[in-house]
Amino acid sequence: MVGSETAVEDKLEKVTLEDPVIEEGSDEEDVNPTATAADGEGAKKKKKKKNKKKKKGPKTQTEPPTVPVSKIFTNAIYPVGECHDYRDDNLWRTTSEEKRALERDQESNYNDVRRAAEVHRQVRQYIQKILKPGMTLTEIAETIENGTRALVEENGMEAGIGFPTGLSLNHCAAHFTPNAGDKTVLTYDDVMKVDFGVHVNGRIVDSAFTHHFNPKFDKLVEAAREATNAGIQAAGIDVRLCDIGAAVNEVYDSYEIELDGKTYDIKPIRNLNGHTIEPYKIHAGKSIPIVRDTGDETKLEEGEQLAIETFCSTGRGYVIEDGECSHYARSHDSGFVPLRLPKAKSLLATINQHFGTLPFCRRYLDRIGETKYLMALRNLTDAGLVTAYPPLCDTKGSYTAQFEHTILLRPTCKEIVSKGDDY
Repeated sequence: MVGSETAVEDKLEKVTLEDPVIEEGSDEEDVNPTATAADGEGAKKKKKKKNKKKKKGPKTQTEPPTVPVSKIFTNAIYPVGECHDYRDDNLWRTTSEEKRALERDQESNYNDVRRAAEVHRQVRQYIQKILKPGMTLTEIAETIENGTRALVEENGMEAGIGFPTGLSLNHCAAHFTPNAGDKTVLTYDDVMKVDFGVHVNGRIVDSAFTHHFNPKFDKLVEAAREATNAGIQAAGIDVRLCDIGAAVNEVYDSYEIELDGKTYDIKPIRNLNGHTIEPYKIHAGKSIPIVRDTGDETKLEEGEQLAIETFCSTGRGYVIEDGECSHYARSHDSGFVPLRLPKAKSLLATINQHFGTLPFCRRYLDRIGETKYLMALRNLTDAGLVTAYPPLCDTKGSYTAQFEHTILLRPTCKEIVSKGDDY
């Protein structure tokens, strides 16, 4: 604290956000140095000073994360992601006034995506700190989801979780999240893909990383990270999808790994892809391959939002559906289908109200109070109103890895909105 004998000017310079500032008019009593014995039986004159509330600076994040990002970024302007200029024939966009004007028109939408991205960064950085063998997958998923709900200030369809938290182990590459009662425990020798999403006004940020403890898996995880970075570097306006796949495949061709005395090629999982993203639609119209020679000459376009994600495996490099389903989503293109089962009708109304076309899992239905819904859910999937997404697995005994970022193809530049210090 600043000493009472310091000059006023010096005092003002040294005061911090934590220091209470005393001004004239406080309720505290202060001795008047000019008082004398003549002032009534030697009493000293007192003057009142006002109370001034302690100045408060912007909040900082807690551990576990509970402070909404809107309380940290009080001006409601969220950090811009990592930006890259376009190349070759599109380099002119960087300085185009016309393209800058188009971006200004979209600034509100960009800001929604960046808010979701900031939530993702802060939640994932915390979970990476606390992950350790012995934690249950349910504990990990709920920590991520509770943090996401708090930081994004979950509010119906305006803001919340973008899709269920994927925690896929070892040969399982994607679409696994624990159902109620699942007691799976993370171990030292597990390779876990952590894939979760955040949305603000339907603008979804989709980003994933792979976590492992045993250093023998370093090469596998490094390969997935570097291949994803190559895909991001290749992506851009007017770039053909097949060219992105070729760039990713080239990186994987250069990697192999030795596990327990046996050497394995690290292969891209050829039937898993990146994808474009639209409001409230996590998998939109375009699939972005991670292997060469797909023949898809479709081009990426200005204004698109996409997820560049790559998967690799020590197995066959091809996944199939296997295991108990946990992921579901309302079908985008289903028309009216008559339902005879009353429970199916009420469950569909619940899905429409709480999730719309955003993916959900069985734990989310449990959380909002739905019970005994499995038959009704099966009825909805059989009718084509809801799509089931079972776990996707390579051969048992193999190991898989994944990395993913969300990209904005802005008119003037490519913005990796989900980029952080961690990956």
